[in-house]
Amino acid sequence: MTIRHDWTYPEAYALYQQPLLELLWQAQQVHRAHFLPNTIQVCTLQNIKVGGCPEDCSWCGQSIHHNTGVKSEPLAPLSEVIAGAKAAKAQGATRYCLAASWRKPTKRNLANVIDMVKAIKATGLQACVTLGKLSVEFAQELKTAGLDYYNHNLETSENHFAKLTTTRTFAERLATLENVRQVGLKVCSGGILGMGETEQDRIDLLITLANQPEHPQSVPINHLVRIEGTPLENAQPVEDFAFIRCIALARLMIPKAYVRLSGGRVLMSKLMQTLCFVAGANSIHQGGRKLLVTPNVDINLDQALFAELGLQAEANVLASKTIPMVVNAS
Repeated sequence: MTIRHDWTYPEAYALYQQPLLELLWQAQQVHRAHFLPNTIQVCTLQNIKVGGCPEDCSWCGQSIHHNTGVKSEPLAPLSEVIAGAKAAKAQGATRYCLAASWRKPTKRNLANVIDMVKAIKATGLQACVTLGKLSVEFAQELKTAGLDYYNHNLETSENHFAKLTTTRTFAERLATLENVRQVGLKVCSGGILGMGETEQDRIDLLITLANQPEHPQSVPINHLVRIEGTPLENAQPVEDFAFIRCIALARLMIPKAYVRLSGGRVLMSKLMQTLCFVAGANSIHQGGRKLLVTPNVDINLDQALFAELGLQAEANVLASKTIPMVVNAS
């Protein structure tokens, strides 16, 4: 499929509403044109600053505006990050991601994160961080330190975003993505499904991502884990097939990106995850009992599913001399 940055809603909707098997077939063909089949990128996410976030995002369990029971904790020590990165690599991860519940980092906080990035890179892993709003200056410092990816999710459509938070704007989210691209960092940006959005909102989110000046190199798609004490604790869950269709549409519209099953995999059956892989998802967040402050899938269950499906972690594929390298081009 041709790389495009000019998608319209009617075009995207026409792809989305096809018979499901046709949509999956198209997505799998595009996936195989850019990635090796039966290969999954394994990423590990560490929450280095838990709780105390000043934002009021309706989905978040770490906001000071919600009564979720999550307590604010100090920044994790460097030694904890190093130990986590080494363990992740031993379990097959190729990317180590750090998350901090800040609106934006201070100069002091950034210096600490830079030390963590350098330590992660020293293990041979790719490094990704999500620290909130980011200036060009801070983005450049992270780039100089060796950071590979910056995560900043758009979360949902511009229209629905305004209904979910009053302390940040969609335009600010887009500005941070532009700042990150400007210094040459790779972009990791996606969203959350199941936050009361419409079908059009989901498609509009993917159109916004696909129509960026440069496609995100990673697109995490989260299934909302409803957290008691947040405004979305009683939100209607997204239907399985609607979620799978969004995965396929992301693959078709942003063909060279890693499409990642991130938060909410605990809500997905083995069969649903498998259909997401058929639809073009080729990355997961693995490791640890929690993903930020919500439950995560036990690593042993992931490994068992990989074995059942004949999937290999990308790290193992890249290390093999008998299997060709991943053909994804940036």
